Amino acid sequence: METVFDAHVDPGLIERSLGGTSFESVWLDVPRPDFPPPSGPVTCDLLVVGGGYTGLWSALHAARRHRDRRIVLVESDRIGWAASGRNGGFVDASLTHGFENGKSRWPNEIDALDALGMENLDGMQAEIAELGLDTEWERTGMMSVATEPHQIGWLEQSADEGQGQFVDRSKIQEEIHSPTYLAGLFSSDTCAIVNPAKLALELARACRDAGVEVFEHTKAVRIDSGGAALRVHTTGPTITCREVVLATNVFTSLLKRNRLFTIPVYDYVLATEPLTDAQIDRIGWPNRQGIADCGNQFHYYRRTADNRIVWGGYDAIYHFGRRVKSDYEDRRETYRRLAAHFFITFPQLDDVRFTHRWAGAVDANTRFCAHWGLAREGRVAYVNGFTGLGVGAARFAADVCLDLLEGADTPRTRFEMVKKKPLPFPPEPIASVGIQATRWSLNRADHNAGRRNILLRALDAAGLGFDS
Repeated sequence: METVFDAHVDPGLIERSLGGTSFESVWLDVPRPDFPPPSGPVTCDLLVVGGGYTGLWSALHAARRHRDRRIVLVESDRIGWAASGRNGGFVDASLTHGFENGKSRWPNEIDALDALGMENLDGMQAEIAELGLDTEWERTGMMSVATEPHQIGWLEQSADEGQGQFVDRSKIQEEIHSPTYLAGLFSSDTCAIVNPAKLALELARACRDAGVEVFEHTKAVRIDSGGAALRVHTTGPTITCREVVLATNVFTSLLKRNRLFTIPVYDYVLATEPLTDAQIDRIGWPNRQGIADCGNQFHYYRRTADNRIVWGGYDAIYHFGRRVKSDYEDRRETYRRLAAHFFITFPQLDDVRFTHRWAGAVDANTRFCAHWGLAREGRVAYVNGFTGLGVGAARFAADVCLDLLEGADTPRTRFEMVKKKPLPFPPEPIASVGIQATRWSLNRADHNAGRRNILLRALDAAGLGFDS
């Protein structure tokens, strides 16, 4: 059985649309400040390792909680250069990678988790305004769209569970003109869109304004925990500190115990040239919602402040050995597939060209959302596993890390989601075989009216899974 995205698209159109693309994130194509590495040994109260969202929020909130402490953040490359500068800019309220995922794992906590997720999103919006951060924040809401008949029932069920307003075909076509849309589910307040690189860079500015010392091009390579202090060895000077937050996302953890809990899954994105007013009129979309379709292999897309369309998702590629390599990012067949799916969704935009193509590694775990822990006698806190929905959840995760270091009993730290870890992935070659079999099964389910085969049903029963 074919899906709507198996339709034929003129290869010449695809080639023309991709012909002028730059191989870089559209978000990172901006001026940025420099944060030079330290010139000598550093001593501090708290060291944050990682200059993405989790690390930046951890450092900022630590500085705001304890204004008398010396806080240092180190980044191995540039602030926001990895996932925080390559994502779609969707700030979702969910802490559990969606309601269904959270409900299946923590049915007794999902209502409280959802409430705390909304509190976190509202707090993030208020804090960005309070600090005067230029992030292109828009509280647009999110539209999930059905592109296959069986998905309509899924959206109706979600609406019945209070997850949004069901929108039938006629109403969604009035607002957003795509021949692929059969129905929609609109949640007006659970999602914002943002310029992700500006968010990272503005958080770095806020950190510096709050007294945090930020160092780029300073890679942490080892933690020594003997004695009263921790010593973090870097590619530059050694940093001596009392506590550490590890916010290294998909990259190899400094704690060996963590290395089987996450895998790198590559996600791919295109950005169009800025659309003219006439081109925008052809598709509608006046309210600028974030949009995602409902397949296991799904697309996510949104309008930018300068009226580009950022279009990503569908393929989720794992490479044998858990390696993170730039060689994996320029995958021609995926960019061609994404372009074809764009023109299937919006055939009236056949005169639009793409200007940027890029990819990045998502830190996936077996439960699809973040997990936390403490190490080295409670002096090192860590979080990993956002699985692609961490722009908003990273702020919550940072506060959990700080709570854990302080030994604080808070509503955040009481959740089973925080107290328990997911199952680890098996070692190679078992991991690769299992992941590829699961990806094949998810694609088959998309082509079989959503029906899940025995492998997917077994993974559901075990609380495991793998998707994009």
